Amino acid sequence: MSHRFHIVDVFAEALYAGNTLAVVRGAADLDPSTMQRIAREFGFSETTFVTSLSPVPPGAQRASLSEAVVRIFTPAVELPFAGHPTLGTAWVIREHLAPGRPATVVLSLGVGRVPVAFEAEAGGSEVAWLTAPEVTLGRTIARERIAPALGLAAAEIATDLPVQHVLAGVEFVHVALTSRAAVAKACFDPRAFAKLAAEGFPRHVYLFAREAESPGVDLHARMLLEDGGLREDPATGSATACLGAYLLAHGSHGDRFSLRIEQGVEMGRPSLLRLEVTGPSAAAKIRVGGRVFESARGELL
Repeated sequence: MSHRFHIVDVFAEALYAGNTLAVVRGAADLDPSTMQRIAREFGFSETTFVTSLSPVPPGAQRASLSEAVVRIFTPAVELPFAGHPTLGTAWVIREHLAPGRPATVVLSLGVGRVPVAFEAEAGGSEVAWLTAPEVTLGRTIARERIAPALGLAAAEIATDLPVQHVLAGVEFVHVALTSRAAVAKACFDPRAFAKLAAEGFPRHVYLFAREAESPGVDLHARMLLEDGGLREDPATGSATACLGAYLLAHGSHGDRFSLRIEQGVEMGRPSLLRLEVTGPSAAAKIRVGGRVFESARGELL
């Protein structure tokens, strides 16, 4: 059986920017090993597979789609959650599979049900917003231990925020740096990171600095990794959700804040991620938003 697919750019402010995603429709007949091979064939940071849809009730076109079961694969592994695949898949479902373009699409993922709301913003553009699953803050790492794995001096790592393991279905090490220049020059060295990996820390390192290249943007970020041949991600919604919980827990922005974060600049894939956090920490609501553009569609043979 052939399967239709769509390619979308997520967290983009224009076509051919942001993080690219392939969305495969009608994938209930595909087994996980076939999904993994297809994801490797596309070669994007993630590919998603829509395996089932529940219809929108009659007369409720502007309500939520009750459920869309979705699986997410990198070229190497399946993920329980990821930000740009969640937003991009919800956009494809809304535009191509759900009658009436519902205001909210709910995806059933490995972490549970994740709602995606579509909201207009100033200027007439539309932003897709996911409500993040639970975020857990883990152990911290001394600056001196992780700096060599990033090609940085310990002094280039900020002292007012910890280097910390953060989890939201997927795992990251969050590292605040002292400048955008430090973020730009960082380079992940898997061999230097090996001892930390042996202790259970993930090979996904999210770096950010509190200065940005673009006007109106609050933070500059990169996500360096080692995953199936991928070494950097141009826009990482799950890490941004983790950032919200991390900043909230450490009190750097109070218990209610909104940030605009640029990522992917060093890759030539400029991305803009929106982060909204409403505290207090014990019951925080974290939302991550971005725009979506469709660049291609076709059929798997």
